[in-house]
Amino acid sequence: MQGAGEALRARRERWKKRIHAEAPLVRFSKAGEVVGMNAYSDAELAALLRGGESHLVERKRSAGDRSGIRRNICAFANDIAGTGKPGAIFIGVEDDGTCANIRADDSLLRNLAQMGSDGNILPLPDLAVERKILGGCEVAVVQVAPERRPPVRYRGRVWIKSGPTVLLASPEQERRLSERRRAAELPFDMRPVEEATLDALDADYARNRYLPSAVAADVLGGNRRSLDEQLRSLRLIVDNSPAWGALLCLGRCPQRWLPGAYAQFLRIGGPAITDPILDQQAVTGNLEDMLKELDALLRSNVKIGTEVAQAAEEQRRPDYPVAAIRQLAWNAVMHRNYEGTNAPVRVYWYADRLEIRSPGGLYGQVTEENFGNGATDYRNPLLAEAMRNLCFAQRFGMGISLARQAMAENGNPPPEFAFRPTEIVVTARPPR
Repeated sequence: MQGAGEALRARRERWKKRIHAEAPLVRFSKAGEVVGMNAYSDAELAALLRGGESHLVERKRSAGDRSGIRRNICAFANDIAGTGKPGAIFIGVEDDGTCANIRADDSLLRNLAQMGSDGNILPLPDLAVERKILGGCEVAVVQVAPERRPPVRYRGRVWIKSGPTVLLASPEQERRLSERRRAAELPFDMRPVEEATLDALDADYARNRYLPSAVAADVLGGNRRSLDEQLRSLRLIVDNSPAWGALLCLGRCPQRWLPGAYAQFLRIGGPAITDPILDQQAVTGNLEDMLKELDALLRSNVKIGTEVAQAAEEQRRPDYPVAAIRQLAWNAVMHRNYEGTNAPVRVYWYADRLEIRSPGGLYGQVTEENFGNGATDYRNPLLAEAMRNLCFAQRFGMGISLARQAMAENGNPPPEFAFRPTEIVVTARPPR
């Protein structure tokens, strides 16, 4: 009679044969189970292999470079480019793409799969290991799914792909990966503030101002739910506590909870921060009050100049178009980082330029290349929604483009952007 251990081994062998017969793709999940994977097709793999090494492709002559393979697994899991696509490591291919004539047997596939489950790479990556014949060449292919909660580390270090090269992540790149992990969870402005009670919210403002702007009048009129229930439906209350975004939008004193959630305005009498300060304001209050006061400050500081055209007609032109600088300032409030910093949004109006500094670098899918070209990703989705409801943002993703257009129409140079690990700085200059 067959023992329990022998029966288990027999079942494993039958399952192993079935996998190789019906679906040569084997994925080892984080639980060590064999599961399916949305992997590349044979045609897609062949095209990737022909295309050479890239941010999605790595070639290896053999599996001897175990450390190099692990670095690539780590880099593909981090997916710094944000493609959302698996990375593919081809074992059995020379650097020039020719066949290295290896045998992709079960032992090789098993050894490759174990590289993702032996604890050297954490969190454990999702791998798919398979034997393929591509272009007449037998290869072992490791496909690595992007990790939803990066960064992934190999022996404590974060590796990324920059084109065909594997590199250690810079502090800025590691920070962006960490923000991507938090984005896969609940965004900061939607997390509950457990130490705050609902008394921290201005109920009258919520009932008489915010709800009518966020909910259609007929829906609101026929709604018999309590104020708490209505705010929960808008994700402003979570687990009987106000969300961080609710404190910013509806709070009686938002700066009590987030001391840096304000805008610092300085009017400086020269081109340097050490020149005399002509005016200074700390713009506080809830989100709507802040944005309205900031708009009033910008309007009051714009100067209108007079030019005489060739036809002797006077033309009046501001040094900065209000529509442009308003968009830039509101954009800084919407997209800034409110978590882990007490820095305000800084609006410094010098004699020769206007600088707006927003705490926090680029976020999520937005890069220096696609910034201001319609690419959108929201560090603070609840605040973005509130600004739309309160009519401070009519078209998501268009604020920078609208600012550029208004500057061009007024004769100003295009706004200049500097992207830093801890802030984004936009500089506007008067017409030439």
